[in-house]
Amino acid sequence: NKTSPIQLAEKIAPEIKNNDNQIDTVSVAKPGFINIKFKPSFWSNFIKEIIHNAENFGINEKEKKNNYLVEFVSANPTGPLHVGHTRGAIFGDTLANLLKNVGFSVTREYYINDAGTQIDALCRSAYSRYEEALGKKYNADNNEYPGDYLKKVGENLAGKFGDSLLSSDNKSNLEKIKKYTLSVMIDQIKKDLSDLGVIMDNFVSESSLYRNGKVQEAIDYLSKLDLIYRGVLEKPKGSENLDWVEREQDLFKSKLFGDDVDRPIKKIDGDWTYFAPDIAYHYDKIKRNYDEIIDIFGADHSGYTVRMKAVVKALSSGKKNLIIKLCQLVKLYKDGIPVKMSKRSGTYVTLRDLLDEVGKDSIRFLFLMRKNDAPLDFDFNKAIEQTKDNPVFYVQYANARICSILKRAVSLGINIEKEFIANTDLCYLSSESEISIVRKLSEWPNIIFVSASRYEPHRIAFYLYELSQLFHGLQSLGKIDHTMKFLIKDNIQVTLARVALIMSIQIVLISGLKILGVKPVDEML
Repeated sequence: NKTSPIQLAEKIAPEIKNNDNQIDTVSVAKPGFINIKFKPSFWSNFIKEIIHNAENFGINEKEKKNNYLVEFVSANPTGPLHVGHTRGAIFGDTLANLLKNVGFSVTREYYINDAGTQIDALCRSAYSRYEEALGKKYNADNNEYPGDYLKKVGENLAGKFGDSLLSSDNKSNLEKIKKYTLSVMIDQIKKDLSDLGVIMDNFVSESSLYRNGKVQEAIDYLSKLDLIYRGVLEKPKGSENLDWVEREQDLFKSKLFGDDVDRPIKKIDGDWTYFAPDIAYHYDKIKRNYDEIIDIFGADHSGYTVRMKAVVKALSSGKKNLIIKLCQLVKLYKDGIPVKMSKRSGTYVTLRDLLDEVGKDSIRFLFLMRKNDAPLDFDFNKAIEQTKDNPVFYVQYANARICSILKRAVSLGINIEKEFIANTDLCYLSSESEISIVRKLSEWPNIIFVSASRYEPHRIAFYLYELSQLFHGLQSLGKIDHTMKFLIKDNIQVTLARVALIMSIQIVLISGLKILGVKPVDEML
């Protein structure tokens, strides 16, 4: 067929125009585009749909209902959550909200790394602070955590046990210190997450995997599949480590599943590697029969991605595909200067620092204004300023303005009941500014679908900001041109149509903010 694209478009265009009475014009442009302009009545149908279906507008109820497990944060309980953990917490929680919003079943889970050398270091650190509380001069060594957050732990240990724990060689004493310190750390993590609006459904303990024999069970299962062997790894390419020696280890056949090398599961001394309990944990996830398993890692764990995907394929006989999303680094700025230190933590800015200075809503919204795998610059000054340069303020201000307009409408005796407004004549929404907003509202179902299917909740934040821009622009237009005001006393038909428009905007704004975990503001000073 030698028909050119432009000729084909010219043949198709009249057929489109003749088969849909909602179309205003159809035009053809080179090299073969067909441009369709709909009548205002076509767009107004979206307003009626939004108001009639306020709770579920944008949700595809025909979508297959999957069962998701989303594991996120999972920070070592050796100190307060820091700004890096904060990004993972917000991304994971918002992703869970988004998946739940479209009808999926979602479980939020935190994996507590409460075993290993870092926990031994935590106990030593708590013991040093305990000694300090009993009068000994504090001198942290290089293998201890130096932050002030353990000072209170030491004081509480002294108050609870007196000097009875001073013999740190006593295994029972160390166990008491460990149990108490971990309890305090985990409670603080839960409190910080809760104040950020993040509530976990499950907390899974690494130490419980050892206690319950689940690590051995998972390795035995891989052994039955002939995926564990005794072997020697090659020296890492480019390695200048003069201490490296060849040694036999128990290895997982990770290369069979796309990894670069096979991975050790036991150290030379016979202890499990860090990889072994992670294998057991994901074996447990698979046995719980979720349709989709998502892990959210910090960017510093990117090298762990391939082996985790490999072992999940192995453990599930290829039936499960582990989804891993990486959260890139966050850089903090205040007065144009990088912020790096926190006295409380010793080395970093904590989530509690952010909450105290900025607040939950600003943190959540602004952390979602970048895609998870892109670096994020967070400006403390911008986070608290009340201008359009602060996206969360701009969106919340749009909702507050709409609340104010609707209150004024009621004071003028206008019926704003949804049932009444949804059935008003919307043909009066005909200006380009109004139609632009309706077009934007019509995108909401697709925004939700794409955000959920691609696991990209940042799209919601961007959309809400753009919708708010259009609303504020229309509101400003009314200050210049009286005929563009939302409420016109001597023109009830136009007023009712515009009330319907702003109610639709508000429905979508509130729906989007709910997904982001941000509270809508009804009134702003």
